[in-house]
Amino acid sequence: MSVVKKKRISKKNKSAWRKTDIKDVEEFLEEQRQEERVGSFTEKKDDELFIVDATPLKPKQTVLTAKQKRKLNAKKPLRSLEALNNTSKVQDPIAKRNRVRQKRNGRNIEEEVRNPTKPRHFQANKDREEYYKALEKKLSKDRKSDIAARDVWAEEDFRDKMPGLKDEKGWISKELALYVAMNVGKPAVKVHDSIRHRTTKAKNFEAPHPGMSYNPSLEDHQDLLKKVVDREERIIKTENHLKRVTTQMFSKVTPEERDRRRLEEMRSGLDEEAEDGNSADDDDEKNNKADSEAYKSINPPVENKKKSKQSRRKELRQKELKKKHEEKKALKKQTADLNRIKSIKAEVVAEEEQLNILKKHRKKVALKKKFEPKRLGRLKYVDPDIDVNMPDEIPGNLRNAKPESSLLIDRFKNFQKRNILPVSVAAGKQKSKKIKRFPRSSHKDPGVSFQMLREQRKAAQA
Repeated sequence: MSVVKKKRISKKNKSAWRKTDIKDVEEFLEEQRQEERVGSFTEKKDDELFIVDATPLKPKQTVLTAKQKRKLNAKKPLRSLEALNNTSKVQDPIAKRNRVRQKRNGRNIEEEVRNPTKPRHFQANKDREEYYKALEKKLSKDRKSDIAARDVWAEEDFRDKMPGLKDEKGWISKELALYVAMNVGKPAVKVHDSIRHRTTKAKNFEAPHPGMSYNPSLEDHQDLLKKVVDREERIIKTENHLKRVTTQMFSKVTPEERDRRRLEEMRSGLDEEAEDGNSADDDDEKNNKADSEAYKSINPPVENKKKSKQSRRKELRQKELKKKHEEKKALKKQTADLNRIKSIKAEVVAEEEQLNILKKHRKKVALKKKFEPKRLGRLKYVDPDIDVNMPDEIPGNLRNAKPESSLLIDRFKNFQKRNILPVSVAAGKQKSKKIKRFPRSSHKDPGVSFQMLREQRKAAQA
């Protein structure tokens, strides 16, 4: 048997290495990888390698119906998911891997309904069955509620109309009740929270002050006058404050002083030019002297002065001394703080009390602001003026009484105070636009036209 001698190739250059035959090495590595994925024949059992054919020579052919085929196909995994199955038998390189199993939060209601295992599961299924029976019974009856007999302003809960949605234990949340009501065909109308609580303390109707009567008592009339005076004082105080922080902040000058200042400002450059003309000769002499002198730069040259070792050593020593002094000072402060623990505790308690007082005050202000008239539009609500009669204007009887207010205006202001209508002001009479009017050409009287004047002018020139 003749042995084929391998041809030797020079491998001096990199390109010569590509001519080397490495097919046997690649086949060996591929077989090794295949054994890692599938497993070697030596490790496999006989049952995995060989199959005993126990079927008869002529098996009986069974014809499956379409329903049976669907059932068999339903048990098989999908072909689209076969690529996700791990067929490799390569061992995990990390032996001690921390495999974290995802824990499902909460209860699995679906599993409890399908496979109940505990007594509470059976009881819950029974309650659900009773609830759905009662719900079907209620939905089967077509009841029409009488709208006239129902109070439209009363606060009603939609869960009271549907049995099972409002339980005492609180197992069913309001969100779940809304979801169920929407799916059974009775969605609840969601309204703003302000409907369920009052946003103002203003009454629907407030009786007028007793001092506004045509024949009031002395105490009631004096009380009404005091209220009017206090209101006017607050208004005057506010106006004075606005004047003080706006108009009175700036100094006032007379018209003559204003004109004089403006004249000085406008002629400020003229005086300097006159002075410059007189001093022109002096500047020439100074310039000649400056030219004769040697040139000197404004900034002197910078010298690179390096610190000596002695100065660096002294600087480092000073830094260390300063650090020791600060540490000693901090330790001294800690010792002093330990000695005054009682006073520090008293300061902390006083600060907490002050914060609690501030919190109470802010809470009180917020509660007061909650029931004040809201700004629904551009303007802010202002209480109307109080109708008051001076002592000499009190009629004393209904015959001589003069009407001071309007019932319509009073109701309108009350609606604004109760946040029903936005605050508005009377627009007044609108000024009509000036329209330029001119007659049509077809309606003009026959007279001299521009063309006629032009022809007359040309004739006069000729």
